[in-house]
Amino acid sequence: MTLITDSISRAADTASPILPVLAERWSPRGYDSAAVIDETTLTTVLEAARWAPSASNIQPSRYIVARRGSASFGTIHAALMGFNRAWADAASVLIVNVAELDIDDTRQNPWARYDLGQAVAHLTIQAQHEGLHTHQMGGYDAAALALAFGLADNQAIVSITAIGVLADVGTLSKELLERESAPRTRKPLADLLLVND
Repeated sequence: MTLITDSISRAADTASPILPVLAERWSPRGYDSAAVIDETTLTTVLEAARWAPSASNIQPSRYIVARRGSASFGTIHAALMGFNRAWADAASVLIVNVAELDIDDTRQNPWARYDLGQAVAHLTIQAQHEGLHTHQMGGYDAAALALAFGLADNQAIVSITAIGVLADVGTLSKELLERESAPRTRKPLADLLLVND
């Protein structure tokens, strides 16, 4: 088996040293359609999300976890839009990331989406540590997913995460291979700092 990482480094070219698990994290689309993530590893990845910081420990993050081959996986995949639908069916797991927007009947949680983002980041880094790869998606039909899974009005879908194992480069389409091998870029840090006194 030949992986894209066997011929091209996908590690970030950082201006300062960062943790290897952060530098090595990237968002592939070329997943092994036969790979299965064992339940212990998947639980560990989800546990990392559970222990992410949360404002006032409200913990508004919720997840729809679907393993490839399940009816839920098919429902999520059918709601994906554009190029996401072309590659995400090979992922081992699709996770719909949901923020519960209310604290109670009278108060909204202004930090719900932020907390969910932190939780998904923790999930992503734990998955990388476990030898898995993730890809975050924003192209999906939220209304169709909310209806299919019976979400309440205060439950907002924020993103979908694909988790899987890299595929052999020989199985990738030309378009997918081009995307997987494209240079990784980021804006310079100086462009991101509004104030740096």
